[in-house]
Amino acid sequence: MWSILRRRRSGLALLVAAVLAIPLPAAAQRISLIRDAETENTIREYATPIFQAAGLAGDDVRIFLVRDGQLNAFVAGGQNMFLNTGLIMRAESASQLIGVIAHEAGHIAGGHLARTQDELKGATAIQILSMVLGAAAAVAGKGDAGMAIVGTGSSVAMSNVLSFSRAQESAADQAGLTFLERSGYSARGMLEFLEILSGQEVLSQARQSPYVRTHPLTRERVDTVRASLSTSRYADAKLPAEYDRMHRRVRAKLFAFIEQPARTLQTYREADTSEAARYARAIAYYRIPDMAKAVPLIDGLIADFPGDPYYWETKGQMLFENGRVADAAKAYAEAVRLLPTSPLIRVGYAQAQLEPDRPELTRDALAHLNAAVHADRENGLAWRLLAVAHGRGGRVGEAALALAEQAMVENRLPDATQQAVRAQRLLPEGSPAWLRAQDIKIQAEARKRRKN
Repeated sequence: MWSILRRRRSGLALLVAAVLAIPLPAAAQRISLIRDAETENTIREYATPIFQAAGLAGDDVRIFLVRDGQLNAFVAGGQNMFLNTGLIMRAESASQLIGVIAHEAGHIAGGHLARTQDELKGATAIQILSMVLGAAAAVAGKGDAGMAIVGTGSSVAMSNVLSFSRAQESAADQAGLTFLERSGYSARGMLEFLEILSGQEVLSQARQSPYVRTHPLTRERVDTVRASLSTSRYADAKLPAEYDRMHRRVRAKLFAFIEQPARTLQTYREADTSEAARYARAIAYYRIPDMAKAVPLIDGLIADFPGDPYYWETKGQMLFENGRVADAAKAYAEAVRLLPTSPLIRVGYAQAQLEPDRPELTRDALAHLNAAVHADRENGLAWRLLAVAHGRGGRVGEAALALAEQAMVENRLPDATQQAVRAQRLLPEGSPAWLRAQDIKIQAEARKRRKN
């Protein structure tokens, strides 16, 4: 999950970070999106009761993690919620993060994106949003199942496109408070987060967090949340202890992958024997790489928490990237056994299985990859690995179709058309796979026309 391009020295290259080749406006900034099963599932667990209270189908709300140290969160392009890693790491508790999620859910449920859509009528704004959402789709294919990032560009104008009025902010607060109450969550975390933001109002605009600039903060908003707390049945409700444990782990994991290892080791010192600190140090040492220190640390965590799939997954990633493929596959196998519903973990396991190029492992990898794309069709890496597995089995048509799927996910439209045409030549006419190739060809051509 770091911004240096790292590749395995043998066999299948492991692309941990990549940059999308998208033409950017002249005044462009960088935006990087992260995929990580543990972080995504943690946020999803916090958010699911909120979405249910808001009348939103949880699976329809897509949550994306933006690699950015600034405090920010926004919704865009329908039911798409973006959370900065800086926001996650700055939140002192799960309750504060839940408060932000409730507020952003208020924007979605309140239809506040309609104004954004009006502003997106200009070609430049449409390009901005398509870049962000295109990258969000492509990031799934840019890395292993543990941590991955992909970069794209967004104009500084995005802060204006995605901004809301004071009235909409107040309405989102009110809706968020309602959702928190329906969920049995305390709004104290929302109040604490607003108080963190209030300290930024005195800063110059250039030094303010993007959240303050796009979500106007007023004393009335703070007072509204405080008043709601005074009458709430759940004002003093405590979150499950597991939530704050999850939050400490995710903060440590993000910090260790984003910051330089030396800084991680200074922040999470050897004297700190907490679970989160040991996790951070294990990741820091593996990134150096100092596997003699990294492996005992992750093994110690596994010994203490043998049923935790994310420690097994992290161990698999560490070993795979350092050439210990057979051991990595064993670690990934245990992670999949413990959490078979995670497509990202299945993809990591399949990648380790494909490395040795053994028929029996390829067949098993194929099963994991099919399960992964069934659950997450926007995982480009899964489609690429499916193409490898099909190719090794002599199923060239299916391999071409998988490459067409990958190209569509990554918005490489000419490649998608080329591979779809190739697949149709190789597959039985009228078969489900042939018809899917035809659909991809039609969709790719339609997207090209919209872009022009």
